[in-house]
Amino acid sequence: MPRSAKKNPLRRFFSVLGPGLITGAADDDPSGIATYSIAGARLGTAQLWTAFLTWPFMGCVQFMCARIGMVTGRGLGGALREKFPRWVLIIVACALFAANSINVGADLIGMADAGEMLTGLNSHVLVLLFGIGIAWATIRCRYYQIVMILKWLALFLFAYVITAFVVKPDWKLVLHDTFLPSWPKGHAAWQNLVALLGTTISPYLFFWQSSNEVEDEKAMGRRMLRQRESATKRELIDRRLDVGIGTFFSNFVMYFIILTTALTLHRHGITNIETSKQAAEALRPLAGPIAYFLFTGGLIGVGLLAIPTLTGSAAYAFAETFAWKEGLDHGFKGARAFYSVIIFSTVLGIAMDFSRINPVKALFWTAIVNGLLAPFLLVGILIVASDRTIMQEQPSPWLSRITVGIITLVMFSAAIAMFVL
Repeated sequence: MPRSAKKNPLRRFFSVLGPGLITGAADDDPSGIATYSIAGARLGTAQLWTAFLTWPFMGCVQFMCARIGMVTGRGLGGALREKFPRWVLIIVACALFAANSINVGADLIGMADAGEMLTGLNSHVLVLLFGIGIAWATIRCRYYQIVMILKWLALFLFAYVITAFVVKPDWKLVLHDTFLPSWPKGHAAWQNLVALLGTTISPYLFFWQSSNEVEDEKAMGRRMLRQRESATKRELIDRRLDVGIGTFFSNFVMYFIILTTALTLHRHGITNIETSKQAAEALRPLAGPIAYFLFTGGLIGVGLLAIPTLTGSAAYAFAETFAWKEGLDHGFKGARAFYSVIIFSTVLGIAMDFSRINPVKALFWTAIVNGLLAPFLLVGILIVASDRTIMQEQPSPWLSRITVGIITLVMFSAAIAMFVL
């Protein structure tokens, strides 16, 4: 680290922000925005408390994944390969690829639907433009170029924070629903809870976080596996700060999207969001006629942020399962199989546009799929994070393992309740 960064605390603070911040910001993808908007519109402020539940849990999960990448020198798939037979990893990689490709398709459709609302261009054309453009940029740009672009795109989402104060809520009710959780009642409430958990604690983020730790170390010149094994106390503290800020930002935005849609859409009887235009109405008290512009900018911005994360995490999972060359620091010729997964996932996402599905419902259901897949992966993560040999005698602390174990049980329980009730 440069000596000037050590002397300047503010500069040092920004210097440690990287994979954790990107992962946290990518969590508020179009699927997340749609899920939070539906929760606020359907149930009002009743599920505001989930943002305070998901922040510490998401932070612990993401830091556990970061720690795996930092101390093993491998991505999550490579670490899992040390503990599980390849056929298990193939199933995991295929399930992740399928879930991510559906998520990519839903995100592209949501972005295109919002883009059509703003520009008047046909949404099918916009799906092609967004899909091809994002895939091209992911392949052509190097890791740090992508990071520098992605860090700022999530700022669009602060429009929801401002709007929540503009509409002057009943803060007594808001604080009650925030700090005194209400037990979900009925299938719709449990379904929303699974979706909220799935869109914040998402499988693709597990792989992206750990693999980007490896990318980060490669960028520092640690090209050999033995050079990347183990992590210093300072490196772990820095990443904990990075992950903590990224996950706080993600859940902060989540809280205010739910609150804003509850105070605007739910309050005016709009409880069933079917179109992007209906979702955009949540920002009208702040932006008036330009509410659609803010909504569109936010949705497209976070889509550009999230889709490379979705396609990239699936590519990392396959590459680590089959020991392919991998990484965004390679050119296409240096990692053909890795980039082929990114391209194929994008093509499948584009193809979803021709199924004529409702974009808002598609975004919501991808969150539910992630909510069903995540707890199974968390079991594997816990097993790896607890293994002293794989973790180079630096396993995750007991408190972290207990916390991740609790959220695993919560996600399994919510999924079962969704089907049973």
